[in-house]
Amino acid sequence: MFPTPIEKAPRSWQLGYQGLLPVMLVAWLLPLIAVAMFSIKPDVDFTNGDYWGVPSRFAGFENYGKVFFESDMPRYLMNSVLITVPTVIGAVALSCMTGFALGIYRFRSNLWIFFMFVAGNFVPFQILMVPVRDLTLDLGLYNTKLGLVLFHVAFQTGFCTLFMRNFIRALPFELIEAARVEGVAEWRIFWYVVLPLMKPAIAALAVLIFTFIWNDYFWAVVLTQGAESQPVTAGITSFNAQYRAAYHLMSAGSIVAALPPVAMFFLMQKHFIAGLTLGAVK
Repeated sequence: MFPTPIEKAPRSWQLGYQGLLPVMLVAWLLPLIAVAMFSIKPDVDFTNGDYWGVPSRFAGFENYGKVFFESDMPRYLMNSVLITVPTVIGAVALSCMTGFALGIYRFRSNLWIFFMFVAGNFVPFQILMVPVRDLTLDLGLYNTKLGLVLFHVAFQTGFCTLFMRNFIRALPFELIEAARVEGVAEWRIFWYVVLPLMKPAIAALAVLIFTFIWNDYFWAVVLTQGAESQPVTAGITSFNAQYRAAYHLMSAGSIVAALPPVAMFFLMQKHFIAGLTLGAVK
């Protein structure tokens, strides 16, 4: 029923696996390797059409210096922080409360309300482009960081609620009953009993949402324009001139933009894995 572990496979299969694994790893990392190589190439290499050759000289310090000191990249990065952090806090906070309500209380239409949260995840977000853009224009939120934050919080709360509700349902209900017998108020049960047990799930969900929002490009282009409100994913395109693309600066900017989610994952790796695997083994 389950695949045979590689340790128990024939020796020929083990050798094939060991030889194929590095090849597949390099193929998977090839786009990232190409971007990293482009980021240290001088501009003259692209002018001469030498895209895939060895760099004629190391221009990494020059390229990254232009990205940080001769462009709006620091402002784009700050915009991403000001958009991503409030979104993560808002979506996780709302999902903790909705997950608690849908996971603990038994009331009529509980399942239907939960389905409404889940159903939003199956709506193709491309079809919402025009109505959402028109709504932000009507509310005066177009091309503002607040408008992007509110949209992301609303759009991500469905997935976060699904995650939190299922996590809370797996907690021992006897803890809730014991607290109620002692006369503890419902909000105190949530704050002092349930919320501390949700820390692994909160950490895992925060990493996921941080990555989703930081790497978002579609809504960043649809709902914002210009350096005053665009996040870094959309701001990278500012290195394109009218008739020519600065691939070396775009690559350097892409590497810089990719560092915060990677750092976030490694800093929260232990809590992230604990949140995803909690309850997997009884």
